[in-house]
Amino acid sequence: MASPPPAVLPATTREILLTELPGGLPGPEHLTITRKPVPAPGPGQVVVRNRYFLVFPGLRTLIGGQADGVPLPRIHVGDALFGPAVGEVVAAGPGGPLRPGDMVTHLLGWREHALVAAADCAPVGEVLPDPVAHLSSGSAAYGALTRLAEVRPGETVFVTGAAGAVGTLAGPVARLLGAGRVIGSTRSPDKAERLRAEAGYDAVVVPGSRPIDEQLASAAPDGIDVLLDNVGGDQLAAAVRAGRRGARFALVGALSGQLSPRRDGGSAPAEIDTFRIVNQGISLHGYSGTDHPEVAKEWTERFGDWLRSGEIAFPYVRIPGMDYAPRALQELFQGRHFGTVVVELPPT
Repeated sequence: MASPPPAVLPATTREILLTELPGGLPGPEHLTITRKPVPAPGPGQVVVRNRYFLVFPGLRTLIGGQADGVPLPRIHVGDALFGPAVGEVVAAGPGGPLRPGDMVTHLLGWREHALVAAADCAPVGEVLPDPVAHLSSGSAAYGALTRLAEVRPGETVFVTGAAGAVGTLAGPVARLLGAGRVIGSTRSPDKAERLRAEAGYDAVVVPGSRPIDEQLASAAPDGIDVLLDNVGGDQLAAAVRAGRRGARFALVGALSGQLSPRRDGGSAPAEIDTFRIVNQGISLHGYSGTDHPEVAKEWTERFGDWLRSGEIAFPYVRIPGMDYAPRALQELFQGRHFGTVVVELPPT
């Protein structure tokens, strides 16, 4: 069978650069959309035309001040932003396993075309019913709940930052793993209602409306068994005070510091009651996907089954095109969106 003719690549493509180091949270004024030539792929390389890329809060840390142990390079002035993306191979150099037409995931989002080593791409396949679902953050929630917290039937689970990319999946996943009661937190009353109506949360704490401890006591009068923490700060401290004996806390994110305009995105201090941790036998562990490399495949398979059966949904917001991506990042930091935020690029 004859090989398909090689794709005709455009002469130029667009990407988003950091052009000024922000004093606080990055905004559109710190980013520029620029054009550059589309390179030809060399041996073992492919050019991918991106269809979707993820807008994620971790960019704050990479731009502002990288924390120790972050497995991604810092973004300097003049660098293109990057992050998880899904796209179509449009050109392939010799010696690689990928061919034009293959759909893949990779880490060079924030551009229309990406030159990527084939070894750094993963074929999309058909495990998930929609390619954009490969940009979900559910692997972190699933890994934390199965490897660290080990949710048991009937337990009460508290998810902080429940309206974000991790939290909108963490609640439903906790339920599917056997949790008897699932509580979330969000600073938006409207999002709190959506979490109850769309994500199956039994109760939602809204920090700032009244004391967190008072709300947690009402939502979980017997305390919490499991915490999946995306926020840290005061919410982590309140969870410690509400923890039952033997509670397991899995820390996935630290948005209280990461999204603070007064910090650099690389630290998130919290004052917690260590006396209570000792007396109650509470365990705290930070979750990193690099420590559990087997989780990604396991999550993708279970996520696909749950999506097809209708037991779970993937809440995400589509941002239409590159021109809106810088504003979408600002809106993410402002808490404007519910679920995962994805920029969708036109197919041509």
